[in-house]
Amino acid sequence: MKKSLILAGLALVAASVSALAAPDPSPSPVGDPKVASSEDGKYFDASGNPTYHIGPNDNVDWYTFSGYRRFNGACEVCHGFDGSGSSFAPDLTQSLKTMGYADFQNIVINGKQSVNTAESLVMPGFGTNKNVMCYLDDIYVYLRARADGAQGPGRPTSHEDKPAAATANENDCMGP
Repeated sequence: MKKSLILAGLALVAASVSALAAPDPSPSPVGDPKVASSEDGKYFDASGNPTYHIGPNDNVDWYTFSGYRRFNGACEVCHGFDGSGSSFAPDLTQSLKTMGYADFQNIVINGKQSVNTAESLVMPGFGTNKNVMCYLDDIYVYLRARADGAQGPGRPTSHEDKPAAATANENDCMGP
């Protein structure tokens, strides 16, 4: 009995690993970044994915600004200044031109491996890192704005005030 439970457990682990390693045959669509709706200072495209809003005088929404800060605190070390790539990791300003929100989430949460005779790229999963996960949408909208050319390199020149909802979500996510 004990041996069959162990074998069943190993089969389940093998199936899980195989599912993670298999490429997604239907990548999520990128979609139009145009703002279709907003709620509490957060903007969404027609598909309901988070997106950026850049107003007069390049004034970005709070979440895009927060994404800039979080990206440069957690992701820049591998993905380079403003997501422009490095010898360690790809240029996300190019990757997000063809990568939709669901694929972005999956890669950040679970990590990604591309190992073959020509390259060995391994991104760890950040699914348990609150400094990334609590701001995942923010990082996405910042990189989306960079990929679309709506936000140039460097710190955004100005931003909207931080919405109360952003503070509440941050406190809930980060915990005591």
